[in-house]
Amino acid sequence: MKTGKTSSIVVWLSCFILMTAFLTEVRVTERVRAQPRPKLEKATKVSSSLVNRVAGSTSDATLKIILQFRGPMSGPLKALLNQKGVHFGYSFKNLDAQSLEIPAGSLDTIASFDEVFFISPERQTASLGHLSTTTGADAGRSVNGIAVSGLDGTGIGIAFLDSGVYDKHSSLLDLDNTTRVVASQDFTGENRADDPYGHGTHVASSAAGNGRVSRAAYLGIAPGANIINLRVLNSIGMGTESSVLSALDWVLANAATYNIRVVNMSLGTPAFDSYQNDPICRAARRLVNAGIVVVAAAGNSGQDSAGRKVYGQIHCPGNEPSVITVGASNTFGTEGRNDDGVTTYSSRGPTRSAWTDDAGVRHYDHLIKPEIVAPGNKIIEAESPKNLLVTRNPQLDAGVSPAATRKQMYLSGTSMAAAVVSGGAALLLQANSTLTPNMVKAILMYTAQSLPGHNMFEQGAGELNLEGAIRLARAVRTDLGPSQPVAAPWLRTLPPEPQTTIAGFTFTWSQGMILGQHIATGTPLILNYQSFYGLGVIVSDGVIVSDGVMLSDGVIVSDGTVLSNGTLLLSMGVIVSDGVIVSDGFIVGDGRIVSDSPTADDGAIANDLLLRSQSAQVNGDSTAFCAAIPDAGVD
Repeated sequence: MKTGKTSSIVVWLSCFILMTAFLTEVRVTERVRAQPRPKLEKATKVSSSLVNRVAGSTSDATLKIILQFRGPMSGPLKALLNQKGVHFGYSFKNLDAQSLEIPAGSLDTIASFDEVFFISPERQTASLGHLSTTTGADAGRSVNGIAVSGLDGTGIGIAFLDSGVYDKHSSLLDLDNTTRVVASQDFTGENRADDPYGHGTHVASSAAGNGRVSRAAYLGIAPGANIINLRVLNSIGMGTESSVLSALDWVLANAATYNIRVVNMSLGTPAFDSYQNDPICRAARRLVNAGIVVVAAAGNSGQDSAGRKVYGQIHCPGNEPSVITVGASNTFGTEGRNDDGVTTYSSRGPTRSAWTDDAGVRHYDHLIKPEIVAPGNKIIEAESPKNLLVTRNPQLDAGVSPAATRKQMYLSGTSMAAAVVSGGAALLLQANSTLTPNMVKAILMYTAQSLPGHNMFEQGAGELNLEGAIRLARAVRTDLGPSQPVAAPWLRTLPPEPQTTIAGFTFTWSQGMILGQHIATGTPLILNYQSFYGLGVIVSDGVIVSDGVMLSDGVIVSDGTVLSNGTLLLSMGVIVSDGVIVSDGFIVGDGRIVSDSPTADDGAIANDLLLRSQSAQVNGDSTAFCAAIPDAGVD
C-alpha cells in the first residue's frame, strides 16, 4: 500500500468525521436523505466477459446469451432475431428476458436497439455447498419461557431452486403422512423431479424437516412449512442460468397459488456483472419487490488453494443487495454459542461484480456481504436414495437408518446455512404475516449475535438468532401500509430486551444493520419505521443511510469509526469513492482479494459443494478432504 494513498484516506476520513460531528448539532432531528448510487451512465450494454469472448472468435461463431429488455421488442429487432443463425431458447415473460443463441457477428447490432437493456453470456450454475436449538428456533416458539405450539412455518411456502427433492422422505411428511412437497417442476430437461444428486433433499429438510427421525435429533427450522420443489440442477448438480430464470419466472406466476413467501437459492454462479445488470440478480429483485423473501448462499470460496483467506468471492445471486446473503458458521457440535465462529471456507465480501463504462473502466459494486451467517458445518439432514454424493462419498451417510425414507447424511457449506435462514424467514412470516422482505432482513440482522474475531466481510451483522428475531417480529405493528410515514412508531409494544440466552449462554444483539456500503446501529432502527422497510426500496442503492435513521444515532463508516453515539458493530476495511478498497486488491493486515480473472465467469462453480466427515484437524477446524471430488473439504 502506498503511503500517499493511505494518508489521503486518513485525511478523507478525518474530515468526514469532523464535518459530521459538526453537522449533528443542527441535524439531530433531521432525516438523512439517500444519495443514489452512480447510475450506469455511459455504460456498455454488453457484459465485458462476452466482449472478451467475441474478441477471440470468428463472426460466425455462436454465442449463448441472456437478452434483457427495457421495453417491448420493436419490429426491426424481431426481424433481426428471426434471421438465419438465431435460435430462441427460453422466454421469461415475467422477467422481460429471453435466452438466445446468436452468431457472434450480430452481437453489436442487437445491442444497438434502444429496447435492449443488457446482454450477458448464459452461465452455468452449481450447488454451493442440533439446528433448532442452537439457532434459537426452539426458544422462539415459547413466550415468557412457556412453549407455544403452532410456530412451525405452517401455511408458508418455501420454494427451493435446487437438485430436486425426494418427496417420500419421512422428514418431509405432515402429521397425516402426506408429503409437504406441494408442487414440483423440472427445469433441467431431464423430466424428473426427484433428487438423484442428493443436495436438494438435504437443503429442504434443513429448512423444513419435521424431526420425525431419531426423536427430533435432526429437526429442521420450520417443520410445518410447505415445500415447492423447483429442480434447476441436474443429476450431477449442474445447471444453467436459463433453468434458474425459468424457475424464478414460475415463482412470480404461481406465488399466490402456493403462498410462496420465501425462495431458497443454495446455488450460484461467479458474480461477474454488476447486480444492476445481471439477469438472475434482476429477477431476484423482482421477487423481493413482489413481497417474496429471497435467500442465497454466499459461496464456499473463502480460501485459495493454499488455504489462505481471500475476500471478494461472493457468488451470484448473493451479490444482489435485496437478497439475504448467508455465510456459514461453525457451532463445533455444541448447542451453546460461546464457541461459534465463521467457517474458513465461507465466502467473504465485498462483492466484486462490476459494470464497464464506454472507456473500458470497470466500476465495482463493493457491497458489504454477507448480511448474516448461520450454522452450515457438518449438518445432518435427509438423504435421498442412492444419490450421487453418497455413492461417490459413502462416509457422508450418517448411519442413522437403513430405511430409504429415513436415511440421513452429512453436508457442509453455505448451502446449508442459507436453508437454515430460509426456514427462519418462514417462522418470522408466520409470526407476523405483514412483514416485508426488507423487514425480515432487517430483523435478522438487528437481532444477530456478533461473533468475536470475525469482521463484517466474513459474518455481516453476525450469527442468526431466531429467538430474538421472532420476539422482535411479534412486536412489529401489523397495520403498516405502503404510505406509512417515515419515523412513525414501528413497534406496537415496548422494544424487546436486546439479549438472548441459548443453552445457558447470554449474548447481546448486534443492534445494527448492513446497508450496502455502510452500517447503521441504534434503537431508531426498530423504534421508527424506515423508508427502506417497504416494498420496492433497497437501501444499498443509496450512498448514505435512507430516510429515518438519525445521523446522530449510530451511522458508522465501514472502517468501524463511530460518527456519534451508536454502538460499534464491526470493524474492517475502508471503502471510499467508487468502492475502492485500500490498494484495490488488499485488505490491510487481513487476507487479500483474489485478482479478477477474465475467464472466471465462464464456467460453473464445479466441486464447490463442501463435503465433510469428521477426521483431520486443520488450524483447529475438523476437516476431511473427499478424494472423489477435487478441492472438496470443510471445516
